[in-house]
Amino acid sequence: MLGDYDAITNIAVKNLDIARKFYADTLGLKQVDAEGQEVVVFQSGKSRIFVYRSQFAGTNKATAMSWVVGDRVEEIAQSLRAKGAKFEHYDMPGLTRKGDVHVGGKMKIAWFKDPDGNILSIVSG
Repeated sequence: MLGDYDAITNIAVKNLDIARKFYADTLGLKQVDAEGQEVVVFQSGKSRIFVYRSQFAGTNKATAMSWVVGDRVEEIAQSLRAKGAKFEHYDMPGLTRKGDVHVGGKMKIAWFKDPDGNILSIVSG
């Protein structure tokens, strides 16, 4: 039933101004809309990301959103690090770490957090 429709991602934040700066300046996303003082909408590829104000921001302990970047994981991680992104390091079965990038077989992944602690990642695919 829903397989023919686009999906969006919703990210809860405490401070919309700080989040807007991070998602636009650090991640390079284009703001395409805003709904009052509660929601900012960004475009990423063909996807939309709704960043909204919530008292529950940062309470998710799992990955909230990922970007599939192919063979550019290391390059993009380095660029994000240069812009101040802080990467997370996890001990996971089957993965070894090379700097901030976790590698396992053909998969490469790097996790980082937004200013509210939402876990984001870039992955090879």
